[in-house]
Parts: sequence; C-alpha cells; structure tokens
Amino acid sequence: MTDKHVAEAGGAGIDDAASDGTGTEGGQTPLRRAITGKLLFLFILGDVLGAGIYALVGEVAGEVGGAIWVPLALALGLAMLTAASYAELVTKYPRAGGAAVFARHAYRHPLVSFLVGFCMLAAGVTSAAGLALAFAGDYLQVFLDVPTTVAALVFLLAVAALNARGITESLRANVVMTVVEVSGLVLVVVLAGIVLGRGDGEPQRVLEFTDESTPALAVLGAALLAYYSFVGFETAANMAEEVRDVRRVYPKALFGALLVAGVVYVLVGLAVSVVAPPERLVESSGPLLEVVSIADVGIPDELFSLIALIAVANGALLTMIMSSRLTFGMARDGLLPGALAKVLPRRRTPWTAILATTAVAMVLSATGTVAALAETVVLLLLFVFISTNVAVLVLRRERTDTDHFRAPTILPVLAVISCIVLMTQQSASTWLRAGILIVVGLVLYLLARVTGSGGRPVADDDRAEGDAEPS
Repeated sequence: MTDKHVAEAGGAGIDDAASDGTGTEGGQTPLRRAITGKLLFLFILGDVLGAGIYALVGEVAGEVGGAIWVPLALALGLAMLTAASYAELVTKYPRAGGAAVFARHAYRHPLVSFLVGFCMLAAGVTSAAGLALAFAGDYLQVFLDVPTTVAALVFLLAVAALNARGITESLRANVVMTVVEVSGLVLVVVLAGIVLGRGDGEPQRVLEFTDESTPALAVLGAALLAYYSFVGFETAANMAEEVRDVRRVYPKALFGALLVAGVVYVLVGLAVSVVAPPERLVESSGPLLEVVSIADVGIPDELFSLIALIAVANGALLTMIMSSRLTFGMARDGLLPGALAKVLPRRRTPWTAILATTAVAMVLSATGTVAALAETVVLLLLFVFISTNVAVLVLRRERTDTDHFRAPTILPVLAVISCIVLMTQQSASTWLRAGILIVVGLVLYLLARVTGSGGRPVADDDRAEGDAEPS
C-alpha cells in the first residue's frame, strides 16, 4: 500500500534541518524537521521507559503479588498490538495530530476527530500531572523536604521552559536522560544478582500470586497499571511532521523501542520481586529505592534517587512535548481555538499550546494521586486506541501509490478486543474522572464552533504532507 501525498526524504543530522519547513515536492510544515531515526528511537524509548516502572511497580505488586513480571509481559504484548496500527497510520498520514488525524480521515466527522484528539490530549496532560507528583514524592524527599504540590508545580514550569526552547534541545536532553534512566534500571537488575549471589533474596516469589484473587484476575488487574508503563509509544505519532524520512524510520524505531523497554521491564520485575516482598513495595512511592536499601552495597540513596528523578523528568518532558504538538495540530485543523496554533518565530515551537497544556497539568497535579491519574490516563488512551485500531481497517479502502507499513489484519482486531477487556478493569471513580475531562473537552469544542475561533480545517487533499529534504 502506498500514499501519493508523501514524498520520500533523506535523513541528515540535527543541525542542518530544513529551516523553512518546505518540502521539495510541495509539502509544507511550520515545524522544524529535526528528528532523525536514532533520535526518534530514543524519544520513544525515553517516553516508555522509566516513569511508570519507577513510580508504579509497588502498585503492580499490590495487585498481583510477587509475579510482577507477568503483567508487565502481558502489557508489552497488548501494547505491541496497537503499536502495529500506529505504524501503519503514521507512515500513511505523517501529520502532527496523530490519532485525531487518523479519526478525521476514517470517520469524516469533526466531533469524532475532536473527541479522539482530546482524549489523547487529556491523557497527556494527566500523565504529566501524575509524573510531576511522582517527581515530588519520596525520590525528591531524599534531597529536599518541600511540599509535594509546590514541588510538582515548579517542576512543570521547568519542563515548559525546556519544551519552549526547542525540539532539538528537548530531544538532546532526552538522549542524556534516557541513558541515565536505563542505567538506573540496569542497576536494579545487577543489585538483585548481588543479593542472590550472597544467598539472600527469595527467587520463588517470582511465581507467587496474591491470595486476594485468582491468578488470572490478579494479572489482568495488574496489567492495567503495567500498561501505563508502556504508554508513550503513541506520542511519537504527534511528532510525524518533525521526523525525517518518517515512513522508513518510524516502524523500526517504534517496535525496537517497545521491545527494548519490554525486556528491561521484565528483568526489573523479576529483580524487584526477588529482593523485596510485595508488602514493602506497596508502602513506598519510591519502590525501586527499596531494592537499593535492601542490597546495601554502599550505593547512596541520593544517587539512585537522582537517577529516578531524571527518569520521571524525562517522561514528563516527552509527554508535554507530545501534548503541545497535539494541541497545535488540533488547533490548526479547526478542532481547537486558532490561538493555540501560534508558533514562536525564531524557535518555531508552539508556545501558546505549551502554555495551555502546562496550565492544565498544573491544575490536575493539585487534585489527584499518582495511581489515580495513571488509571485515568490508561482509560482515556484505551478510547484513543480503539479508534485508531478501527481506523486502520476503515482506511484500507483508500488506494495509495507509495509504500508504507501495513499491519496484518488480525492485529488491529485483537487490539480492539484487548482494549475492551482492559476497560472492564477500571473503577467507577476512574470512569467518572475521565468523563469529566471529556465533558470539559466537549464544552471547549462547542465554544470554538459557536464563536468561530477554530482554525481552518485541513482539506483531505492536504492530509499527508511530505517529508522535507534537508536544504
């Protein structure tokens, strides 16, 4: 299958990205094409790795018991199903806006497109709010005894400043932070090996399940939280206009990053279970720090806490990059007020979208807990994933003449089923919280329609602008 609207592009380094945003075959974008294949891989890996596992492994242990690795492995498989749909649609329609763009082409109704995009946007800012709280929790308290809410708000302002400075600077920071957060997870695995080597630890725990439920139900319930550790792979869809040769590099970067993250997560799940009992992990908001303390090999708590803080900060930065680009794309396509599509002239970053998403994240961080916000993120994204997986099948009707990735038909079908199953595990309070956010989105949509403040919708003929050849 192919796409006549997208031109192939060459890939070069960051510094010589096309500054005018104009493709050699007529495709245009006001955003800088500064993301190479390697940077995209690190973007996805950095967004997936770290934040969830550093903050929520204790919650997973509370659901499933010692077999922490099982729901992590299940969550990886479920994430890979939906990732295949993203690989097909991103390489077919490489525009900022991601799932909202896919919904617009598939269902051809602005309200449906808005709801999908807004669920994605709400999930992004909710996730950033939860990560800000995780940043301000036990890991930060090792260094500073400050009120959690105040620390979370200051943290979000710092993330906004880096986001506004530029995509290149943000992704360079991501490279450094990704290396640091991976090193922290590798350290946990190594420490577990040391504990086992000296005759301590309890390896049998990796096959023990909680007595409060059957193993199958326990794994399914824990997979809901574990799924949060893998979300982030979908955010790269909103960077499509800033990726060079997106059709060639996106599937490789997406699947490669998810597989690497999955292997690391399973190893960490095994390591944590061997070293620390589930009840001790549940009681801590810095569960991986418990492994460092139990191993007691001379690694200061401050060092590992710093690594954890960097991991959580990286997740928040990449999530806010996605949220601001999605807001920009929706505003440009007439689904949000046009003022949100303004771009800084020199930095070429969507500054009004950055300000708006940061403000909402700050409000959410003051009104929820890490676990509650994480569950809300997953529920909102499940709506998005169902839409995207159905859109893959609907858009197969469009004939194209340029190669792009195509997922086996069975994968989006299984992905839809898996999303519905995960929805059944959500609590009533989570449904209520997500419902309130969606209602707020509908009010914004109606206001934009009534006032006529929405931007110009993009015509179908313009739906997939091409990659720019570096000048």
